[in-house]
This record gives sequence, C-alpha cells and structure tokens, in this order.
Amino acid sequence: MISIRAYAAEDSAALYAISLATGHLGGDASHLYADGTLPGHIYAGPYAVLAPDLVLVAIDAEGVAGFVLGALDTLEWEARLERDWWPSLRARYRDPAADARGAWTADQRRASMIHHPEHAPRAVANAFPAHLHLNLLPRIQGHGDGGRLLSAWLELAARHGAQSAHVAANRGNARAIRFWWKSGFTDVTPADQSAERTTWLGRHGDARAEVRPVSS
Repeated sequence: MISIRAYAAEDSAALYAISLATGHLGGDASHLYADGTLPGHIYAGPYAVLAPDLVLVAIDAEGVAGFVLGALDTLEWEARLERDWWPSLRARYRDPAADARGAWTADQRRASMIHHPEHAPRAVANAFPAHLHLNLLPRIQGHGDGGRLLSAWLELAARHGAQSAHVAANRGNARAIRFWWKSGFTDVTPADQSAERTTWLGRHGDARAEVRPVSS
C-alpha cells in the first residue's frame, strides 16, 4: 500500500528517474537515451519547479514510486513554459535538423520537443482546461495505486478551482489508455487529429457526468 504526500524539493531526482523508467510506452526507456534527463525535462521538471503545489508523490517501502502533476490552465501553462522553462533548455540542447528526422536518436526527438513542444488542441484545452501526467514504477502498477493517486490529484485540483481535466496518451500505449478510460476519461481527440500519435482524453470533475467528444 502506498502513501501519498505533497512534493518536496528532494523528490526532484525521483521524478526524473521515474520519467525515464516509464518513458517508453510506459516501460523503461533508459536504454534509448544518452542523456536520461530529457524525458524529465519535458514531463516532470517544469511542474516541480513552476507548479510544485500541484505535484503529489506516491511513497512505498522503497521510496518515491510514482507521481502525478499538472496545471490548472493549459493555455496559460504553455505560455508560461515559453517564458520560463524552454529558453534555458533550448540553449542547452540543439534543435536537430528536420530533414534528418528519420535518423533521429531518442535524444534528438526529445530535443526537438523542447524546441517545438506539442500543444493541446485548442478545443480540448478550452473544454478541459486542466491537464495532468501520472507515472508509476512497475512495482506499484496493477494494484489500484494509480487510481488512488489520480483521485488525490483531482481533489487537489478541484480545491484550486479545476472542474475538468485532460491527458495526452501515446496511441501505442494501450495499457495507459485503458487506465484513463476506466478512470472516467473519454477520447476527445479532434477529428482532424485522429490519425496522429497522441490521443487526447478528457474528464469533467464529476465522474458521473457524461463526457462528449470534443469537435475540432
């Protein structure tokens, strides 16, 4: 059984380590990267630094085993990243040549994301303004801990005024998509993005509320 607590500054390394350990369709990505901090720079670091009050960690007998984090207003968050997070990373990581995309390494793909971050579709961000990321190490997967961590974050976000939220999932990560469906999220991917790598899922604050697909 896990315990859930608020993020503390000393948890930063664990957030980065978990991001790497779950960075390949939910599984270990450490063999893919020369620089193992890259996934964390995108999916964990900015939240820990810029929105630490919206970060929760799952603790088991071995330490930090999972996290959930997010932002209340996605459009505002994306603008803040442009001001306060991406510039220093763009100075550190070179934008890979687009014409060599087919030969990019995993590091180069993440570096490209730093220079050209994926933005939530405007229709999704307007209908479900908050967003979150949730990652668990394998040792606590499959025991209901993800659901408990999600519920804790949704309650926290609701206290800050959030009434709905969305997530982005890799279309190839079937396990993650099943988790979000079971957690009350439904596919709200705009029709013109239905063939893209990312699936967008949304949920209103009341899990019993009917969630209709968002049109583009």
